[in-house]
Amino acid sequence: MFTPSTVGKVLSYSSILIWDIWLTLFNLVAPRKKVGAVVPKGNPGFGGKWPEFVPPKEGDSRCCCPALNAMANHGILPHDGRNITFKEMDAKIHTTYNFAATFCRFVPMFSANFLGKNYNTDTLDLADLNLHNSPGIEHDASLTRQDAHFDPEQSAPYLPFIHDLLASATGKDEEGNLILTPADLSRYSAKRRAEARANNPEFVLDFFHKMFGSSNSSTLLTIFGGRVTDLEILLTEERIPEGWESRVRTNAGLTFLAFNKTVNEVERGIKAEEVQIGNAPNASESQSRLNGAATV
Repeated sequence: MFTPSTVGKVLSYSSILIWDIWLTLFNLVAPRKKVGAVVPKGNPGFGGKWPEFVPPKEGDSRCCCPALNAMANHGILPHDGRNITFKEMDAKIHTTYNFAATFCRFVPMFSANFLGKNYNTDTLDLADLNLHNSPGIEHDASLTRQDAHFDPEQSAPYLPFIHDLLASATGKDEEGNLILTPADLSRYSAKRRAEARANNPEFVLDFFHKMFGSSNSSTLLTIFGGRVTDLEILLTEERIPEGWESRVRTNAGLTFLAFNKTVNEVERGIKAEEVQIGNAPNASESQSRLNGAATV
């Protein structure tokens, strides 16, 4: 049965989807942002000039997302990572990384919903986003964190995973820089899922969290262009490299429709890799995992 709250969510998400289609079409005809001007003038990072990086101190709140932590470490979000309004997160993700306004609206709105908060009036601490599995977004087999079974806090990167990820890069961009490719991410993600399935007695990874994981990793390819030198700084230090700007230069930013092409390519590649290495869960195991996810 639909409640007023449920109907409201459906209408909100539907309006974002329609908006996203329009922004995607707009990007096809609008001029691209110029190099050096992806971040709007007057915002932190304009011209590649980022606020001072200050590592988190004891008591600061951090989460499982390196990109959000980096924003706090540079003071783009409150440095202590606390009492952040959802609307503030919405606006600052847009100006910092050039995600489309639709993406930046949906993610904080979805986060507010699974945290039981009001997008328009409430605040969150970054660590609130570490809610594990359903209804949260933090998941097992991360590329940058140990599973929650081994590290419940999820606030700090696990460097061995990151070093292995970056060492798996095989591509080159137009300037000759070493980059991660979709195939690289698929291969390493399949490896992480196999390791987590084998070593974590509480391992759960349902369809939603698989797709969310592939969305996270696809950000490395889109917003960061897969460039290893930039990703090493972002993922290990959770710092935005000096002079960096988003590799996405479309006028309205990275829309869901454009982003999902990369996400689906990565996830399809993971499935192919799992079949090849013989680590794909069988049907009974998959159902068992889903049942387990429903009770977490």
